[in-house]
Amino acid sequence: FNEGDVVDVTGTSKGKGFQGAIKRHNQSRGPMTHGSRYHRRPGAMGPIDQMRVMKGKLLPGRMGGERVTVQNLEIVKVDTERNLLLVKGNVPGAKKSYVTIQSATKAQEAK
Repeated sequence: FNEGDVVDVTGTSKGKGFQGAIKRHNQSRGPMTHGSRYHRRPGAMGPIDQMRVMKGKLLPGRMGGERVTVQNLEIVKVDTERNLLLVKGNVPGAKKSYVTIQSATKAQEAK
């Protein structure tokens, strides 16, 4: 890799544990006042005659800890002496976690 190259970085995102539908799927909440008892629940489960929850319904559960690829990041500096790559942008995962870097598949001009 050289300075100015555009790369894709793949890693395992930070695990956030069990989260509700609002945080996990960016759903909106219900009214908090005027007698409403619907605040942070996931909402309707689907059509009435289905008698089951449809596959893919956005519900609470474990969030994070998934394989994530961030595309089109620019390499700012290459330090061969210390075996370092400085990348401009967000890299998935916790500190000192394992990531893979490859040339960008959808290469665009770096911002």
